[in-house]
Amino acid sequence: MAWKPEEACNRCRIYVWEFPVRLAHWLNALSVVVLTITGLYVGSPYIYPHREPQFLMGWMRFAHISFGYLLLIMMVLRLSWGFLGNRYASWRTWVPYSRAHWRDMGAALKFHLFVGDRPPHAVGHTALGNVTYIIIFLLFLIQVGTGFALLTVNDRNIVHVLLGGWLLSFFHLPTIHMYHHITTYVLLAFVAGHIYMAWYMDTVERDGVIGSIFGGYKFVDYHEADHGPRDR
Repeated sequence: MAWKPEEACNRCRIYVWEFPVRLAHWLNALSVVVLTITGLYVGSPYIYPHREPQFLMGWMRFAHISFGYLLLIMMVLRLSWGFLGNRYASWRTWVPYSRAHWRDMGAALKFHLFVGDRPPHAVGHTALGNVTYIIIFLLFLIQVGTGFALLTVNDRNIVHVLLGGWLLSFFHLPTIHMYHHITTYVLLAFVAGHIYMAWYMDTVERDGVIGSIFGGYKFVDYHEADHGPRDR
């Protein structure tokens, strides 16, 4: 039976996303935007200064490196909060270790492929969403590792070597650059899909999922607040 908007009645307001989760989300989003703009410029300059002292390339590289560090810090924060945060941020929800998780993942996949007519109810992320974020986390690791490997070529120190410079011992520099570049476009594709799916789920479920990443609160059915798929 198809889900109806009237089911949005009799809901409760529940605090789902704690501040560290929301902070990591928005700073990650900002980092992806800045790193994309500056990275494309460093790779192939598309703006030319009117006079030499403007040092535009230097500022672009500085911003790129700075936000690379910021992305790394936010990854550590989010990973740490998987052990310190509430059950909606817990690392236990990331891995589909139970049959319930796999059922939820299948239901979410059917809904987003327009095969199923009922949205996957979840207080926090759906099982499919959690697996997706694991993949995104791995892509971030690739970006950080390859980025610091490229930085090590001109600025070799122990920090840069540990964060990615060691990759130069296993891969050629053009190969590292290729993976760094390709992963950027994969992340941009995810951003586009993420925005669309968040908007789509918000309009269908009407649970305030978009607003929740600002204030932390979602609106869910009373029975789902205690027994939803994310709480099993």
